[in-house]
Amino acid sequence: MTGPDDVPPVRRRGRPSRMQTEAAGPATRDRILEAARAEFSERGYEKTSVRGIAKAAGVDAALVHHYFGTKEQVFEASIEGAFAPALNAPAAIEDGPVDGVGERLTRFIFSVWENPATRAPLLAIVRSAVNNETAAAVFRRLVAVQLLRKVARQLDLPPEEAELRAELAAAQLVGIAMLRYVIKVEPLASADMERIVERVAPVVQGHLTGE
Repeated sequence: MTGPDDVPPVRRRGRPSRMQTEAAGPATRDRILEAARAEFSERGYEKTSVRGIAKAAGVDAALVHHYFGTKEQVFEASIEGAFAPALNAPAAIEDGPVDGVGERLTRFIFSVWENPATRAPLLAIVRSAVNNETAAAVFRRLVAVQLLRKVARQLDLPPEEAELRAELAAAQLVGIAMLRYVIKVEPLASADMERIVERVAPVVQGHLTGE
């Protein structure tokens, strides 16, 4: 026979329990982000769900919402971490004479793509952005605010001209990365990297500093 004290407490739907929250920590948050990157990479933005991310991370879906909010916010947090190596590109511009900035930036960006550890999450970002407008908007915001504007500030040009030049240089590099690493068009996909840098760096230099 059961009494009122035997009835389990009812937890509000969509919120993690106090026990879950107290047991979670930085390691749990990192595990959720890692699971999110894997899910977005394998399934793309549209087919990935918060519930699926939670299952892959071994946590309750409410805990994912607790840390990150919506699916869009989970995506932004996951790609920001994955995109972090590329955000060091502005430093590549500063470190050396202006007449070599095209080669330095080209080498830096392609070094990120050539590294298998950083290539996989970048592929997940690009594939999701190509196939979904919400993902594309997140990607554009990240690239514009955290990368291109920082690159533009390094150029000794009026702001509008500097941003346009930085975007043109980025378009050149992203386009080649798409063909080489995503679509894998031959002979570009298997071409020697030094040969690619030799051909592309002067074009990037022209975008950034040419008349």
